[in-house]
Amino acid sequence: MEMECDEKVRVWRRMSLWVKSLFAKLVEIGKKAKALGKDDPRRVIHALKLGLTLTIVSLLYYYKPLYDNFGVSAMWAVMTVVVVLEFSVGATLGKGLNRAFATLFAGGLGAGAHHLAALSGHVGQPIITSIFVFLTACTLTFMRFFPSIKAKYDYGMMISILSFSLVSISGLRDDEIFLLLQKRVSTIFLGVCVCLIISISISPFWAGQDLHNRIALNIEYLALFFEGYGSEYFKTLQDREANKDENFSQLYKSILKSSGIEDTLYNFARWEPGHGCFQFRHPWKQYLKIGSLTYQCAFRVDALHRNLHSNVQFQ
Repeated sequence: MEMECDEKVRVWRRMSLWVKSLFAKLVEIGKKAKALGKDDPRRVIHALKLGLTLTIVSLLYYYKPLYDNFGVSAMWAVMTVVVVLEFSVGATLGKGLNRAFATLFAGGLGAGAHHLAALSGHVGQPIITSIFVFLTACTLTFMRFFPSIKAKYDYGMMISILSFSLVSISGLRDDEIFLLLQKRVSTIFLGVCVCLIISISISPFWAGQDLHNRIALNIEYLALFFEGYGSEYFKTLQDREANKDENFSQLYKSILKSSGIEDTLYNFARWEPGHGCFQFRHPWKQYLKIGSLTYQCAFRVDALHRNLHSNVQFQ
């Protein structure tokens, strides 16, 4: 009896320790989530927008007329929402249009390839279909390496390869393929439209605005560095020792890390309609040129920073 009691006590201790560690981890995760939300409240809004969009599209399964029309293909609308709805309007619009038109274009090509392969009979159909799939996949994959295509249409190329392969190798008859393609394109267009409506109408986040703010902040960082560099360079050794905590010399390093982010924001911003200060045409290329010049200037600033430290050590 005593041994059984001791064993029960050990089990309860282990369970209590496990519960305490689990509670501590949950508290830690909660603190991190709170800090993440405070750092950029737009993340919380984006999560709520995705949940709302997914809920609206999921109602297709409960609205009988729509479900009777689309059937199981309504799942493509749900998948489209999960894949297409991005943080900014430009990213959502670019991905949505790429997905919709790539599915329409590649699906039509796949249906045509399936029809031509079926004319060759049961023996030649697998061979002809394999040749079509091989040529299409090779051509579209190679096109993805072009910088202009990769920057704006890479996702569309990938969806084209997938849609063409799925349609061309299906064992359905021609009339069934066109019916399946019609339902799939309709549900994808429906999902894209809902994503765009929610993304634009509810607290829209513009990639162009983020690009504008980032480049303006980088220019401000350069100005602060040059201002601090001039006063620091002409100080005496005693003044430098008294002001070691000044961190102006670290501002330019954030510019060196933001080059890839600016290119990404530029690609998203090109999809966005007129908004803000530029209602007709946004000069995004000029923004990118200014960002590139700021990036080059930051490299030269690094040399000035090293020179300042070498002078301090020499004195």
